[in-house]
Amino acid sequence: MMKSQFDNDLTKEILLGKHLDSIYLNLFEGYDVKRVFDHEQQHNGIDLIISKDGAEFFIDEKAQLDYLEKDLPTFAFEISYLKDGKQRRGWLFDDKKLTHRYFCVTAICCKEKDIPQNGFKSCKITSIDRDKLIKLLGSKGLTNERMNKINEEIRFGASEGKIPIKELDDSNEGYLYFSKSGKSEQPINVVLKLAYLIANKAGKRIY
Repeated sequence: MMKSQFDNDLTKEILLGKHLDSIYLNLFEGYDVKRVFDHEQQHNGIDLIISKDGAEFFIDEKAQLDYLEKDLPTFAFEISYLKDGKQRRGWLFDDKKLTHRYFCVTAICCKEKDIPQNGFKSCKITSIDRDKLIKLLGSKGLTNERMNKINEEIRFGASEGKIPIKELDDSNEGYLYFSKSGKSEQPINVVLKLAYLIANKAGKRIY
C-alpha cells in the first residue's frame, strides 16, 4: 500500500526533528532543550522548550519541507487557512499561540538528494522573534486589524498566487500569497524576505 501524503510529510518531520536535535546539542550547550510531544502544547505553538536559569523560551519549528534541496530567501507566515470549509486564523496572529520564537528551517538537503527517508545532511536555521515580527509588520501599517481586512479581500476576491500589497516592497521586503488551488487548506500567507527580517532585528541566523 502506498503511503499517503500525510504519512510522507509526517515521516519527513520526524526525521528532520532528529537531525535538528543533533544540531541543538551543540548550538544550545549549557541550556536545557526539550522536544514537546504533547499535542495540546504543539497546538499552542510549542515544539521545543529551551530553558536556562529559570527562563523559558517556547519555540515553534517551521520547516520548508516542500522545498528540499532549495535555498529560498523567503519564509511564509500563515495569516489564515480553511478547515472543514471554514476559515480559521493562521498561527502568526493567533493570540492563543504561546510561541516566543519561530525557528525557520530552510535550505534543507538530504544525505541522498531528494530522498528524505535516508536522513538529512544540512540546513539553515533563522530564529524569528514573534513579538518583534508583529511589531515590525505593525510599523508598516500591517496591524492585526489591517491584515484581517486584506485577508478578507483576498479570500473572497479573484486574486491568487503572489499578491503585492502597498505596505511592503515586494522585491526587498515581502508580499502576500494565496494558495487557492494548490492546497486543500487554501492558506493565505505573508511571505517575507529573511534578510529583511534580520536587517530589522526581528530575526537572526543561528545555524
